[in-house]
Amino acid sequence: MNILPLALRAAALLVTATLLSACGKSSDTPAAPQEIARDTYCTLDGMLLADYPGPKAQIHYAGQPEPEFFCDTMEMFSLLLKPEQARKVVAAYVQDMDKADWNTPSGAWIEARAAFYVVGSKKRGAMGPTLPSFGTREGARKFAEVEGGKVFPFAEITPDMARLDGGALHDQRM
Repeated sequence: MNILPLALRAAALLVTATLLSACGKSSDTPAAPQEIARDTYCTLDGMLLADYPGPKAQIHYAGQPEPEFFCDTMEMFSLLLKPEQARKVVAAYVQDMDKADWNTPSGAWIEARAAFYVVGSKKRGAMGPTLPSFGTREGARKFAEVEGGKVFPFAEITPDMARLDGGALHDQRM
């Protein structure tokens, strides 16, 4: 019995199995940010995003073709920072408020984990207090000089900074 043909067949089967298993796997490549349309609504509360000021956010989950949108960065953080968050996040985006108009923000999407945030500013977003997002520390610093607050990178934002109980309590327009 010649062992070489048997070894070749086993190797061919192993290569075939590896290639076939790779076909069924979903890509972990970050999805591109999607733009907000007139009918894009917030995943948490159903608000139409285009109707409200301040930075918006979107989270792309593995196995989910469309992102979930949020009318405020505070809402995004409230989900991402929860210990029970079990869905695999493929990408998260926020708007660079150096490049987007505060009252009618569109486009200017940047990776949430690379952004800088201002905590404690007097500027209000869709839900009242917000965490304005910026593509550079300098942009966030300039905003904080005018609107108040302190600059933090994504990794330093804590659950206490992203509490959702302040929106309706602080928004005098409601």
